Amino acid sequence: MIKVLVADDQELIRTSLQIVLNNQENIEVTDVVANGQEVIQSIRKKRPDVILMDIRMPKMDGVQCTKIIKENYPDIKIIILTTFDDDEYVYNALKYGASGYLLKGASIDELVKAIHTVYSGRAMINPDIATKVVKLFSQMAKGYYPIEVGKQDIEELTKTEWKIIEQVVYGLSNKEIADTLNLSEGTVRNYLSTILSKLKLRDRTQLAIWAIQSGVGKVKMEHHYE
Repeated sequence: MIKVLVADDQELIRTSLQIVLNNQENIEVTDVVANGQEVIQSIRKKRPDVILMDIRMPKMDGVQCTKIIKENYPDIKIIILTTFDDDEYVYNALKYGASGYLLKGASIDELVKAIHTVYSGRAMINPDIATKVVKLFSQMAKGYYPIEVGKQDIEELTKTEWKIIEQVVYGLSNKEIADTLNLSEGTVRNYLSTILSKLKLRDRTQLAIWAIQSGVGKVKMEHHYE
């Protein structure tokens, strides 16, 4: 059984989700809560596999909550629920480790499929959302000072390393990159370390910002996928 925690400050939505999901095979709603603080308390007692979490809750919103959960319980998967077309909230939740997000108007089938998708360790971000997140990331990146990388260093990157960079730009974790490219998580870590070393960059955030700022990532990645 996939253990699901439902967190939403609207009682009607909480109750509806509980009834709908408990009628599904292989899914059990172990708790329903109304705010971020209750989410944290519930996790300690019942340790769910997946959390359906409203992005805007009192006391602690879904973004803060996601950050705390993923820092302390990285294996718990989080699907953000929102009625808003709110790019910055979505970006931040994904940045902190949410596996994706659904609008509250989603169908039961979409909801169930999303739960199974994230439970199996895959990210659940549809192309429209991925594009939006990258666009926002790009806007944010332009506000930073330019990150310089030597031309010769760029030329040393291999085809696989460019594929890894592409996934990093999309905000995927090492595990998600490993799943996408059919590599082990350890191999992805090694590739990432080599890439950072070649480009003389500090971390994956610098890498993503450099690729977006320079535009070089997009051109190279398209070339390698031809």
